[in-house]
Amino acid sequence: MKRCPLCHLLLTVCFFTAAGNIFSQSLQIENHSSEKYIVFGNEKMRFTLDYNNKVNISGLLINGQETIKGGEGIYSSIRTAGAEYSTLRLSAMPSVKFVHNTITVTGISYGDKTFNLQETWTFDIHAGDIAFKIDRVLSKAVIAEQLGFPVCMFNSMDIWEGAYQDYGGLAWFYLFNKRLDTYGVHSSASQFWNSKTGNGLSIAVTVPGQQVAMDYSRTSDDKLTCNIAFAEKEMQPRYDSGTHRRRFIRDRNDVWSPVMMHAGKTTQSIRLTYFNCNDRFGRGKLVGINGEQVSAVLNTIARIGVIDKQHFGGNSWHTPYGPICLHEQYIAQMGLGINDSSYLKGYQECLDFYRDHAIKEDGRVWPRWAYTNEDMMPGEVNAEGFYEAQWGYLLDSNPDYISNVAELYDQNGNLSWVRTHQSSCERALDWILKRDSNNNGLVEMMTDSHLQKRGSDWIDIVWASYENAFVNAKLYHALILWAGIERQLGNTTKAEYYSRFAEKLKDNFNKPVTEGGFWDEEKRCYVHWRDKDGSVHGNNMVTPVNFMAIAYGICTDTARAKGILDDIETQMQKENLFFWPICMFSYAAGEVNDWQIPFPAYENGDIFLSWGSVAVQAYAAYRPALTLKYVKNVLAQYAKDGLAFQRYGRKKQDGLGDDILSGNGLSIVGLYQSIYGIHPLYNRFYLHPHITTELSGTRVNYHFRGRPLVIELDTNRYAVSDTQFKIVSAADFGFFSTGKTLLYFNGNANKTSLKVTTIPNGKLELTIKTWGQTEIAWTQLYEDNHSGKLDYQINDLKPGSYYIVRINKKMIARSKSDMDGSLRFSYKTNKRIDEIVVIQQWGILP
Repeated sequence: MKRCPLCHLLLTVCFFTAAGNIFSQSLQIENHSSEKYIVFGNEKMRFTLDYNNKVNISGLLINGQETIKGGEGIYSSIRTAGAEYSTLRLSAMPSVKFVHNTITVTGISYGDKTFNLQETWTFDIHAGDIAFKIDRVLSKAVIAEQLGFPVCMFNSMDIWEGAYQDYGGLAWFYLFNKRLDTYGVHSSASQFWNSKTGNGLSIAVTVPGQQVAMDYSRTSDDKLTCNIAFAEKEMQPRYDSGTHRRRFIRDRNDVWSPVMMHAGKTTQSIRLTYFNCNDRFGRGKLVGINGEQVSAVLNTIARIGVIDKQHFGGNSWHTPYGPICLHEQYIAQMGLGINDSSYLKGYQECLDFYRDHAIKEDGRVWPRWAYTNEDMMPGEVNAEGFYEAQWGYLLDSNPDYISNVAELYDQNGNLSWVRTHQSSCERALDWILKRDSNNNGLVEMMTDSHLQKRGSDWIDIVWASYENAFVNAKLYHALILWAGIERQLGNTTKAEYYSRFAEKLKDNFNKPVTEGGFWDEEKRCYVHWRDKDGSVHGNNMVTPVNFMAIAYGICTDTARAKGILDDIETQMQKENLFFWPICMFSYAAGEVNDWQIPFPAYENGDIFLSWGSVAVQAYAAYRPALTLKYVKNVLAQYAKDGLAFQRYGRKKQDGLGDDILSGNGLSIVGLYQSIYGIHPLYNRFYLHPHITTELSGTRVNYHFRGRPLVIELDTNRYAVSDTQFKIVSAADFGFFSTGKTLLYFNGNANKTSLKVTTIPNGKLELTIKTWGQTEIAWTQLYEDNHSGKLDYQINDLKPGSYYIVRINKKMIARSKSDMDGSLRFSYKTNKRIDEIVVIQQWGILP
């Protein structure tokens, strides 16, 4: 199309400021005045803005991909009880003005004689993003049944695979399997992405004084819409009757309750940014395993238990009644594999919400939340929708709240935040510890016998009662984690109390059933529970109980642990199962809900992938190759069906249940944690791999406290590096860096073993050779713009002892460690590679 003279003038203006500075040549503004549309954008985004008796974005190219073309596109819309108004039908022709790289559209007037809206749209075009501002004036207050401020309508459901929210959740469009499926969230940002094209589009919204919400819908003609809405108070779901908690609805798109929109002006800022989703969410070079599938599971399945802001769990928002189980100890652990700061920040806010609303005054933690009350124990619910489950008092919600707080703290390192949970965690722990009425270290459930037919843990329709090994294993894990945090918070009295309780629990847990413990010598497994009358139940190799006993360090008998794991694998081979079932053999009649007999059926024998990370942790050090086989099996299953099921049947190993679980991705989280050995901890990044030869050469990209790390995993050579520092070792170690300081932690030491301070921007690589009390050795590669001095501090040495420091076989110092066991020395290097050896010298008196 031939440009008019005005178009040429505008292109010239858009590339030069008033001072004569040239804008990036990727910026574009073309005004087709006769046809009344403008094409504008930058290198990655091209918009078409129509202003012919309407105003809308009718075209959008993202990195060359057509995501919007014709039709509605992006526009403003409001529906009241009596009418619907939008910028697609204006009462007058708008005006357009251009200044440098800014487009302003004024006179956007729509409505009728009773109600009118005036808008001004402003676009500031930059090389990295497009800033879109809407100034909006309402002539009078009105109750809005539905808002699209604005609506974004994309060509089809296939344009994007999903959209991440600002709190780390995911609208996964794979699950929008019917027309008019709609999902609403309290998010002010959406990151749309497509792993096949690599394209991503971020839409971030701010409205001062207002709270933003978004919803996504599949239209009747299979397009995808994203509606942006805002109100003075948080928008509330419209459905269901009496609960108003449902975020996902079918057959309609009005997920939000009506809101009052006041007369006057609001200013809305929308920032649109292109990103390469594979660069942003890619995992690195994963050798010996399908890296695309690993990335896909962690980027989708692992996130779908995030129902909304402040509502994180394991059950999908797509699930009919949308439950959150607070009795799941692995929700924080999901963040280790998801590895997104938005998820960690979002879950932190969620745990704050649980602290304030999901814990009773006496310390009892409500175990569930849901869209509806159908799963509720009659009358046992609070105003925010947290409730006791109809199946029984599920007591693992108390230790699991503590475990999630502790494991999130390891990932965010925020001591001031975890301090705000100290009182609530103590109340939750103390509540359940008081349930040890016979003082044997094993807490008791609310029922005394399986004959009462009430559940007490995650396996909720198995009638575990009295002393429940499942709950007590989780409690041990929580006690160990929280005792460490109490020490950091300065409460040594509580720390010692929790540690002592954990030790007593562990001792009695490991006792044979004939002596009041859980170990069944004949069956070679830990049993599920003991009734008050002393009878033993669940000796059918319940895998979560036995895996937790090993993974959490309760079972310290190596032969016993190997026997459990070998027996499980023998049965796995016999049945040729692709993944570990919830129990290897049948519960006895009367121990489970009646319809679960005959075996296998549901919680009596089916395959629940949610226990994958615990299983991987239990096997990883003993049989890593076997562990990897089952991880690969899960990835193969993902390739077949997306893992969008509650469980898999034992007989046909087919996907069953519409209660989709994010826990289906936990074995991949286990791959990260227990095979790759990735452990973000409160004061360091700890690397403890159990890789096989098949995985050697893996390079994992990982984000830790705002720093990008590269994890290198080779046979007997492991490394962690950021852009400035690197540590290499043949054994496990901890890494931390800040500014010009590098910290090395030997093994799993929680105190710094070596601190090296460089000049600013100096690049340093340490390769650890030996680390013992009498000799320490490493080589270092140091790079800066000139030779510089390095300051060293070695800790955890024998206090008051003399040490010789040799660098490149030459003694440079004979120094004495202080009474804290620290040794300090400095060295000005003019070499790129140095060999440093520190040896304790005997026979020299102070």
